Amino acid sequence: VQAGRMITTPALTKSYNQVPVVRDVSLRCEPGTITGFLGANGAGKSTTLKMIVGLVRPDRGTATIDGRPFVELPNPTRVVGMLLDASAMHPGRSGRSTLTIAARMADVDTRRVEYLLDLVGIADAAEKRVGSYSLGMRQRLGIAQALVGAPQALILDEPANGLDPEGIAWMRTLLRDFADHGGTVLLSSHLLHEVQATADHLVVISDGAVVAAGRLDHLLASSTIVVRSPDPVALAAALHAARIDYVAGPGDALTVDVSGGRVTAEVLAGVARDHQVLLTELRQSETNGLEQLFFSLTAAKAASPQEAAA
Repeated sequence: VQAGRMITTPALTKSYNQVPVVRDVSLRCEPGTITGFLGANGAGKSTTLKMIVGLVRPDRGTATIDGRPFVELPNPTRVVGMLLDASAMHPGRSGRSTLTIAARMADVDTRRVEYLLDLVGIADAAEKRVGSYSLGMRQRLGIAQALVGAPQALILDEPANGLDPEGIAWMRTLLRDFADHGGTVLLSSHLLHEVQATADHLVVISDGAVVAAGRLDHLLASSTIVVRSPDPVALAAALHAARIDYVAGPGDALTVDVSGGRVTAEVLAGVARDHQVLLTELRQSETNGLEQLFFSLTAAKAASPQEAAA
């Protein structure tokens, strides 16, 4: 792993008016990966991203990119590209002018501007004012702006907002190619299906705290287990005695949420053995998806109102 390209946040913490908004959030985004950063509105995602790029000062913890805090990077644009708010562009400038100014600020050859206009598919609208762009076009321009310094890492907050299905597929391909060439991507989104199709690592935040983190396929595979016995009443009693929560179904089986990591297939087998309950089925649920995992992790959490506008 090339540590210089990593994004790390050891226990970032932030409160507003003594109300915790981000609580000990630790991320580790490595080269060659796309990390999906998920949370409900108000969960603390945007504040976390702003702390990583120096727009918000944490109460505790120091985020690093390229091994340094963002504010200590000599030319940040050459290290990390950002898209935090596609509407934060001068509406009177053209797309080409916007990118040209960004290239000059990054000390990049302005010939890169034409390449980026083609890459993001807005070359035909390059002379139009940004104020006339649709939200999807501004998102494309924002991604071009993030890429202007040929950075090693990307931090994108809801980059698929306003994109049509073709645009979303285009962005997925772009980010996958960026990661496959060794780049590091941290992607915040509320489009669960799109994160599932794009990301290979996942961090879920709820009420300002990380409630799950790891490889996406591992998290999805381990979210629920189906367990079945010829004596479902005895099985339910055994789980209850072991303080293991379950729901009825499918059929006469029981489904156990194991996303928290405390309960595993081995633990369930041991509970059945200890209570002399015969098991005829013990398997990962086949109906898992990111939506099911997300809601199982966040359903009991309330969002902080102070974060809702962040």
